[in-house]
Amino acid sequence: MRDFITVVSGLPRSGTSMAMQMIVAGGIAPLTDGVRTADDDNPRGYFEFERVKSLRTDKAWLDDARGKVVKVIHMLVPELPDDRAYRVVFLDRDVREVVKSQSTMLSRSGKSGGGLPPDRLAAVYTQQLAQVHAWLAARPNFSVLAVRHADLIHDARTQAARFAEFLQASNGLTLDIDAMSGAVDPSLHRNR
Repeated sequence: MRDFITVVSGLPRSGTSMAMQMIVAGGIAPLTDGVRTADDDNPRGYFEFERVKSLRTDKAWLDDARGKVVKVIHMLVPELPDDRAYRVVFLDRDVREVVKSQSTMLSRSGKSGGGLPPDRLAAVYTQQLAQVHAWLAARPNFSVLAVRHADLIHDARTQAARFAEFLQASNGLTLDIDAMSGAVDPSLHRNR
């Protein structure tokens, strides 16, 4: 049993579900609950665990996350306690694409966003990312692999090998790189 928790994080619509698909295909079990099901915006599913949203007040589920992969939105990463080890795969997508993708998703579902103009939302996201990365860099129990969304789309195999090297380090786990790279479907990169 690996002695760390694998976390996939990033902004909303940054490719975190795709990264989860890759890691699960490679051989690491997900911590998910199936509450949020696949839809037109994520036809392969979201791979979410509802209790993550309550991370500020509910950390008991982290005991079940050891040896698994769980998706944690960027702003909740600092709520992860320092009493255990984490390997964080952090997705980086062009903030303008994130904003456009999020707007498309909200429009499709008939919901409205926070009312911020796209440029202002992009600036807020950029500031939040800087804060989260600074927080992560100051924590020795967090190892971070930064992954560009564009690199996943254009060279899934190389990125799968990076994931595997990062997640296999010193634990004897062997991940299936072919299955991981096969989990990437470039045709789903629709909001650019």
